[in-house]
Amino acid sequence: MAQTKTILKALNGETQDVPPIWMMRQAGRYLPEYRATRAKAGDFLSLCYTPELAAEVTLQPIRRYGFDAAILFADILLVPQALGADLWFVTGEGPRLSTITTPGELAALKPVEDIHEVLSPVYETVKILSRELPVETTLIGFAGAPWTVATYMIAGRGTPDQGPAHALMQADVATFEALLARITAATIEYLSMQIEAGAEVVKLFDSWAGSLKGEAFAKYALAPAKEIIAALKARHPHVPVIAFPREAGENYIGFAKATGADCVALDNSVSPEWAAEHVQVDGCVQGNLASSHMVTGGQALVEETRRIVRAFSKGPHIFNLGHGITPDADPDNVQLMIDTVREGRR
Repeated sequence: MAQTKTILKALNGETQDVPPIWMMRQAGRYLPEYRATRAKAGDFLSLCYTPELAAEVTLQPIRRYGFDAAILFADILLVPQALGADLWFVTGEGPRLSTITTPGELAALKPVEDIHEVLSPVYETVKILSRELPVETTLIGFAGAPWTVATYMIAGRGTPDQGPAHALMQADVATFEALLARITAATIEYLSMQIEAGAEVVKLFDSWAGSLKGEAFAKYALAPAKEIIAALKARHPHVPVIAFPREAGENYIGFAKATGADCVALDNSVSPEWAAEHVQVDGCVQGNLASSHMVTGGQALVEETRRIVRAFSKGPHIFNLGHGITPDADPDNVQLMIDTVREGRR
């Protein structure tokens, strides 16, 4: 089956007349069926940790749209929680965590080998999906990259500039780097278990990579990705890895070669023409339609979708957004995007 799944073809370096398509956060609040299931779960974390419901919301956009891939429904902050951080969500404001900023707080975290007790429902969700997805649909697992996860663990919440993490990096580099190392080791185990449960591809989301500059990007975005990918390839040599160092800019160049990633996902701050010239030359790219088009729709959506497909048409490409779809998106615009990408199939 692997040879006929379009996502896996692209990740294997194959150029296709019509690029495969999926969408970050495709299981989400813009869909009425998601909102109904979310209400049934009672709260966000209960939805993540109830395998039958997490599998259901993962399957919903596949039923509605026929995407070429499904991405596991979970959250990047489940790993900090599995390591012993307190995690809760404030309605309308987002996640909150107990902070890790001192050697003592770091020492109080659980050993990496103990994370699976908390995360076992996630692996069960993957097993359900591997049974229930259509045979042509690729199952993608994921985790947050160490830098991005660390920014939340250090600040206790999302921040506009990742300031607390940068401050700790300067004030106590030993604690900062030890935290990153702990997250890196946990991420390897977490993704490996997702693969063993049935994930066919895994993706590493470094949502705040763009706030790392110069040597810091190389040390804290590129190097951990390389370590994680090398460890996963040693255990699961045939499972592709997608890396997403969001807003990396010029640092997208050479990222795949430097880390061993099979595909680099692109945000929409870089043009598809630039990325085709500088990034796609090394292999598969994913992206990169602005998610705002899912709100506004219309001819601008059609034209920009065609532009991206055209720009990346000479190499392996997976069509996606440059960031996750937002709750205010119109489900009809998603269908328009898919129809536009797949014009060549008709």
